[in-house]
Amino acid sequence: MSCSINLLAGWVSFLLGAASGALIGLRFHGEDWLGGYQSFRRRVLRLGHIAFFGLGLINILFALSAPGAPSSQWTWLASALLAGGAATMPLNCFLTAWRPAFRHAFFIPASLTLCGIGAFLLNWIS
Repeated sequence: MSCSINLLAGWVSFLLGAASGALIGLRFHGEDWLGGYQSFRRRVLRLGHIAFFGLGLINILFALSAPGAPSSQWTWLASALLAGGAATMPLNCFLTAWRPAFRHAFFIPASLTLCGIGAFLLNWIS
């Protein structure tokens, strides 16, 4: 099972994390930017930035771990779910910073990631 899509997703996530950090960094010094440091909009924007790195790392670790796992249909499913989680979590964070009603969609990236990890663990049970 080749998990090159997860390596690509991981490294693209790292690139986007660095780029989003650079963009956020242009304005973070302003105490009142986006309502101040403790504002919901600013916190969720920072969460989107760090989600790129966190979920990128999970995808890279999956790609490096999958070859040692028992092969099954769960590996393919886990690969797709984890790549989907890496794509949708930062997007949902940035959309929520723009329009807070998008917070109701957080179950999508969280479920993708949770189910991806669960599917990968099923390799050892099934």
